[in-house]
Amino acid sequence: LVKVLGDTPVPLDFNAPAPVGILMVGLQGAGKTTHAGKIAKRLKERQGKKVLMASLDDRRPAAMEQLRVLGEQIGVDTLPIVAGETPVQIARRALNQGRLGGYDVLMLDTAGRTHIDEELMAETAEIKAITNPHEILLVADALTGQDAVNLARSFDSRVDITGIVLTRIDGDGRGGAALSMRAATGKPIKLLATGEKLDAMEDFHPSRVADRILGMGDIVSLVEKAAQTVNAEDAAKMAKKLRKGSFDLDDLRGQLLQMKKMGGMGALMGMMPGMGQIKKQMAGANLDEKVFDRQIAVINSMTKAERADPDLLNAKRRIRIAKGSGTRVEDVNKLMKQHRQMADMMKKVSKGGMGSLAGMFGGKLGGMMPGIGNMDPSKMDPAQLEAMAKQMGIDPASLPAAAPKDISQKLPSDVGQLLKSGSGLPGLGSTSRFPGLPGLGGGFVPKKK
Repeated sequence: LVKVLGDTPVPLDFNAPAPVGILMVGLQGAGKTTHAGKIAKRLKERQGKKVLMASLDDRRPAAMEQLRVLGEQIGVDTLPIVAGETPVQIARRALNQGRLGGYDVLMLDTAGRTHIDEELMAETAEIKAITNPHEILLVADALTGQDAVNLARSFDSRVDITGIVLTRIDGDGRGGAALSMRAATGKPIKLLATGEKLDAMEDFHPSRVADRILGMGDIVSLVEKAAQTVNAEDAAKMAKKLRKGSFDLDDLRGQLLQMKKMGGMGALMGMMPGMGQIKKQMAGANLDEKVFDRQIAVINSMTKAERADPDLLNAKRRIRIAKGSGTRVEDVNKLMKQHRQMADMMKKVSKGGMGSLAGMFGGKLGGMMPGIGNMDPSKMDPAQLEAMAKQMGIDPASLPAAAPKDISQKLPSDVGQLLKSGSGLPGLGSTSRFPGLPGLGGGFVPKKK
C-alpha cells in the first residue's frame, strides 16, 4: 500500500527564482480558494516566506473578495481587485506585482467548473503559459470516489500537474481517491487537508496514510499535532502540578482547550491506534463536540477561588454558575464529578507504585506486590507464581496451566477429530471430552435439584 501511495513524502518545491508560482486548479467547490489561504498561512508561519495571493476567478460571485478576506485573516497580502479584468490580465498583473514587491511565493487561485469542460482547460493552459508556475496543484475531494481518476487524468494531460492536494481527508472515506489519483497520474500527493480550520493541513506521508486506510491510527501525526499546540512552559507547569497530585478546575479547563485546539475528540480518536471502532461508535451516537464549549463556559462562570478549591461549590453556588454559563445544574454536577475522578487519579499516580494503580482498577495488587509492574508472568517459574498467588489470597489450583510453546502441534486440525479423540486440549484439566478452557478451572458441573 505504501508503494502504491509513493515510498517517500514529496514536499512543495521552492527551488526556483522568486516569486515561485503556485497554480491552484480543480473543479468548482473542491476548496481551491480556502486551500490557497491554508498553504499561504503555512508557508508564512513555518518557512518565513513572503507570500502574495491573487484570485483569477472572475466568474464566481465574491470569489476575489473571499480571497481578500482570507488574506486579512492570516496576515498575507492579496492582489488589489480591479473590476472588469480577465483572468489572463490578472495573472500578468500578479506576476509583475510579485517581482516588484519582492515576494518569495505567488499563489494563483483559478476558476473552477461544475464539470470538466474545454473552456476551463484552455483558460488554465493559457494562464500556465503566461505565469510559468513552478508548482501546479490539483485540489481534489477525498470523498470523490473513483471519478477522481478521470479528474486527475484530464488536468494532468492539459496542464501537467506537479502534485495533488487532498481535501476532506477527515471524512468517512478511507482514501480510495488518493490511491486512484496517485496510480493513474504517477504524480505525488503533497498535502492533506484534515479539517475546516485554516491550520488544519499536514504533509502527505504515505506510511501514515496507509496506517489510516487500514484503521491502524496515526500516532506520529498525533504527536506532531500535540507538539505544535502545546506550549512547553505550560506543559512543564502541568507536569510539576501532577507530581504534587494537584489538579484544579483551571487545569481541567486547560486540558479541554488543548483538546479543542487539536481538533476535538473525533480527530484525536482517528489518529490513535485501535480507536477507529470507538470513533465510529461516537459518530453513531451523535456525540456533540460542543460539550467542551459548554464545560469551558461552566468553568469560566466560577470565581478564581472556586476554580482553585472546588469544595466551595455548594448548591447555591452551583445554581449561580449554571445560570451564568447558560447550562443546567445537572451539567455543573456532571463536570464536578468528572473533575473529582480526574483529580483522584492524579493523586494516585503522583504517589507512584503499581499498588496505587491496581487499587484504582479494583485489583488485589494494591500494596501487596511492590515492583510487580516489572514482572512478566509468562517468564516466571511456576513455583514463583504459586507463592505469589498464595500471598495474594488466590488458590494456586485455579491458575491456568502454561500453554505449550508450539501450540500448533498440540491442537487437532478439525473439530471432528477433537470430538472423536476425547483427548483434551493441552493443560485444560478435568472433564472427559472438553476439559475446561484455560483459567476456567475444572469445567462446569450442573447441580442436581
